[in-house]
Amino acid sequence: MNYWLMKSEPSAYSWSKLVADGRGRWDGVRNHQAANNLRAMKRGDHAFFYHSSEGKEIVGVMEIAREHYPDATEPNGTWCMVDVKPLVPAKSPVTLAAVRAEPRLKNMILVRNSRLSVQPVTPQEWAIVCRMAGIAA
Repeated sequence: MNYWLMKSEPSAYSWSKLVADGRGRWDGVRNHQAANNLRAMKRGDHAFFYHSSEGKEIVGVMEIAREHYPDATEPNGTWCMVDVKPLVPAKSPVTLAAVRAEPRLKNMILVRNSRLSVQPVTPQEWAIVCRMAGIAA
């Protein structure tokens, strides 16, 4: 299994909306590196749901429910999207400040390249953040 972190502004699409929907499309990604990360995702991989801009915190864990396919919001077929489904909310949301304060996470992409909207997470980083969030890894 691979691990990921996926960002969304809560005003655009929030964790609570994903939970209410039961499943969602992760579309609108327009960065080549982030899109390549979407293409690398496999069904069953897990991802942190990160509220960007407003909140800047990891608020839950979701599962990749469908591997990449053409993004319906872009007619040229250049970009892709995946489907996700919620698994578990964070008992304690993990803020960007808390991630930056944890020395064992100093090399996490969220710390080094906080603007990347879809990014890989190492198994070690996953376990640390899950403990911080009160989630079983």
